[in-house]
Amino acid sequence: MNLQDASLVKTELSVGEVAARSGVAVSTIHFYESKGLIPSWRNAGNQRRFPRGVLRRIAVIKVAQRLGLPLEMIARAFKTLPPNRAPTPKDWQKLSQQWKTGLDLRIRKLTQLRDELTGCIGCGCLSMTECPLRNPQDQLSNKGSGPVLLDPQDPRNWEINFPKRP
Repeated sequence: MNLQDASLVKTELSVGEVAARSGVAVSTIHFYESKGLIPSWRNAGNQRRFPRGVLRRIAVIKVAQRLGLPLEMIARAFKTLPPNRAPTPKDWQKLSQQWKTGLDLRIRKLTQLRDELTGCIGCGCLSMTECPLRNPQDQLSNKGSGPVLLDPQDPRNWEINFPKRP
């Protein structure tokens, strides 16, 4: 891109332009905005505008969601980044390394589940006297009947502690 072409690149985008460029619905953009994932402002005509950097933030959101990460975790990760710029390659390295740790844990848990699946019918009732997946040696029998165990290692309960932004 030469200097003349660079001067034609818009630095602020309408919600429709963001939707068209990012491939997500306008309603999704408003939702991301309401959750603090992407910034916007109102211009003098009271029209919502977005900095061009939201395109990269939306791309990161989409990749993270494909990995199965909840929006709360993505939001916590974004809070470690400067709010008024697009994530850089260095930012992506930091985020992806932290997410990789959680993904590795999830893969280990899924592999364990797969390997032990024949010993479990997957009902979650915990009424069996011995369940090698959820209740080894019926340890939970003294806590009542039914699904009393919420696995703290469940991938939905991952906790990645992102450092606070300086």
